[in-house]
Amino acid sequence: MHLHPARSWRHCQPQFSTVWSLQGSHHGAQMQRIQAFLNENNVHTPCLIIDLDQVRRNYDELQRLLPRMSVFYAVKANPAPEVIRTLVEAGSSFDVASVPEINLCLELGATPARLSYGSTIKKERDISYAYSRGIRLFAFDSEEELLKISRAAPGSLVFCRLAVRNDGALCPLHAKFGCSQTMAEDLMRLARHVGLVPYGASFHVGSQQTCVGQWDAALSRVKSLLATLQEHSIDLQAVNLGGGLPAQGYADAVPAVSEYTDAINRAIVGHFGARNALLLMIEPGRAIVADAGVLQAEVVLVARKSNDDCKRWVYLDAGRFNGLAETLDEAIAYNITTSRDGEETEPVILAGPTCDSVDVIYEKKEYSLPVGLRAGDLVQFHSTGAYTASYASVAFNGFPPIQTYCI
Repeated sequence: MHLHPARSWRHCQPQFSTVWSLQGSHHGAQMQRIQAFLNENNVHTPCLIIDLDQVRRNYDELQRLLPRMSVFYAVKANPAPEVIRTLVEAGSSFDVASVPEINLCLELGATPARLSYGSTIKKERDISYAYSRGIRLFAFDSEEELLKISRAAPGSLVFCRLAVRNDGALCPLHAKFGCSQTMAEDLMRLARHVGLVPYGASFHVGSQQTCVGQWDAALSRVKSLLATLQEHSIDLQAVNLGGGLPAQGYADAVPAVSEYTDAINRAIVGHFGARNALLLMIEPGRAIVADAGVLQAEVVLVARKSNDDCKRWVYLDAGRFNGLAETLDEAIAYNITTSRDGEETEPVILAGPTCDSVDVIYEKKEYSLPVGLRAGDLVQFHSTGAYTASYASVAFNGFPPIQTYCI
């Protein structure tokens, strides 16, 4: 059990008396461990609790279901050192997007060969630093980025990121990242010309992808790209399928993990054959850490805006700026439990503690919480292990960043 020093914040009282059940015995046991930790320790809200056993189980399950894949954990999802160390020990590789992420992984035992600098937006000096630390795998999706890599990391292996459809993703990425297939063909020829190794194609079907067929559509474009490049005597050796595998524990249901992996395995065989020699990579973040986490917050205020208001406003000490950024546009709907579960409920609007009007968690989505909810009661957001603490602001309104505890 790894415990960070608690910040000077209100001690969590009272305790939860029930254990929320999501899926199967693993989740029940996980919640019992997390609740026991919260009940037995002087933990202050808001806080994020990560079950490292669940992180390891999620990683192992993906490796079992995708046996030909090299898993490159997306560090940005949750860079807690304990999470990284757990995955280093499990044998994972890592998708890094910055110098601090590079240093973190190397310091915790990952070798440079297990790191892919997957961001397509990098400062040239950061590319040079990565190269000096032994990293040789870089992604790009534009000519200028490619030329930066050629100068700062000569002879390196490069992936060109294709823009693919993100239909079905709760958090689409295709507008900002990737390039067209025609441009990718031109850029890979340029990569060879400037002394780099045109190594592979990559894509991302969007975060929290709900459609199991999107990888098949993307791999169809990759197949076409590989065939065209072969005509120019460029044989790509690898395909990076990116992220997108969803968390299972959000309020909006998604297919089982095995349905995604079965569809991916079928798509690979269908497009490249069962005996293809491609190095296959995948970059899960959310799928490994989201369901391993619980964010605990405290009710600060319960109020109505008028005498006949049909919805109460419930203000928490966690909000958009200190842990719940993914509720922007209410894209991610977390399952929520409270220390008063079992009592009569009514609809609420959930909001954070800051003075910013955008710090509203859920207003359009229908959430009902106990009528008796009062200041000092506790609220838990489940499956919050990804993109919570890593998104939190430094100290907006003076509120400290959310504290993470790994058990």
